[in-house]
Amino acid sequence: MSAKVIADDVEALAVAAALAEEFRAGASARDSERRLPREELDRLSASGLLAVTVPAEHGGADVRQETLAEVFRLLASADASLAQIPQNHFVYVNVLRRQGTPEQQTFFFDEVLAGRRFGNAQSEAGTRHVQDIRTRLDPGPDGSYVLTGVKHYATGALFADWIPVLARTADDTLHVAYVPRGADGVTVVDDWDGMGQRTTASGTVRLDAVHVPADRVVPHHLTFRGPQLHGAVAQLLHAAIDAGIAVGALAEAAEFVRTKSRPWFESGFDTAAEDPLLVQRFGELAVQVRASEALLGAAARTVDAAIDELTEDSAAEASIAVAAAKVHTSATAVEVAGALFELSGTHSALNSLNLHRHWRDARTHTLHDPARWKIQHIGRYVLVGTKPPRHGLL
Repeated sequence: MSAKVIADDVEALAVAAALAEEFRAGASARDSERRLPREELDRLSASGLLAVTVPAEHGGADVRQETLAEVFRLLASADASLAQIPQNHFVYVNVLRRQGTPEQQTFFFDEVLAGRRFGNAQSEAGTRHVQDIRTRLDPGPDGSYVLTGVKHYATGALFADWIPVLARTADDTLHVAYVPRGADGVTVVDDWDGMGQRTTASGTVRLDAVHVPADRVVPHHLTFRGPQLHGAVAQLLHAAIDAGIAVGALAEAAEFVRTKSRPWFESGFDTAAEDPLLVQRFGELAVQVRASEALLGAAARTVDAAIDELTEDSAAEASIAVAAAKVHTSATAVEVAGALFELSGTHSALNSLNLHRHWRDARTHTLHDPARWKIQHIGRYVLVGTKPPRHGLL
């Protein structure tokens, strides 16, 4: 596989905007037919976008988080499923930046620059909670490891070249094992049946005594022993996806009202777009979308500032800023995607139009982690200065 190498933030945004327009055309059909976006992901890889956070010393553009968030917002405004697939890719590039050895960084960053994709095998079902990871990384006789477990919600794994697997070693500490998609003992099952995000293929990964060389294992637990931005970076991209869903839904609602909706007979106007009640509601929703975009941008800049000077205080500020953005974008995505029908009228509910994909995507994606706990952390931080906890979900 070969890929273009993007030079800087400006080029990254231009490439993302062009791809978003390209992907938008087939998004509804892919969703309604559950046609997995393999060709589109190959285009994404070849474009060089998946390598934009590779450090400059390794040949990458090393773009700012503000740029990366905008890349995801643009892609999600066109196809929310397609935008979600590489979210974990960037998370696990970030893990290597934080905890990879120089040799690991050289090898894997070269893979990413060549267009290789990371998936993920992180979450598990049937455990006590999301942090209860039971997949085991046991020592082998030659210094290597044996990986065993079952993972669910493994977005990106089906399309990946490498699957980063979150597992515990004998001392119960968290590590990430980077496993080739085609390794012996790895089975990726396309059993995702969510009502939304239909084409993410977020199914099951089974790991049956998978051999993992020692140089493919990263000590992820060390990430959380000091100031860290792991969760802030990951959640920023989720917030960008929600913001993009809202943008896409509002744009499609406006197009529908302009071109297909009939005016309500009591309005006295010839077109639905002239109805002052509709104009008012579109204005209200546009303000909410713009507020989400503003919070997303502010959060991304706060993360960038913390990356430039990482301290306990800057890390806390970044986590809180991202949490605030995520709370707002989640609510906005669901409201705007639902309001599409209120604005567009009865005809918009036809299944054949598939306008409900925006609401299904928003409702599904915003379940990723609960906004109510983010509000709790924001409240404690503002009220008594309690810094948010160090974990990967904030």
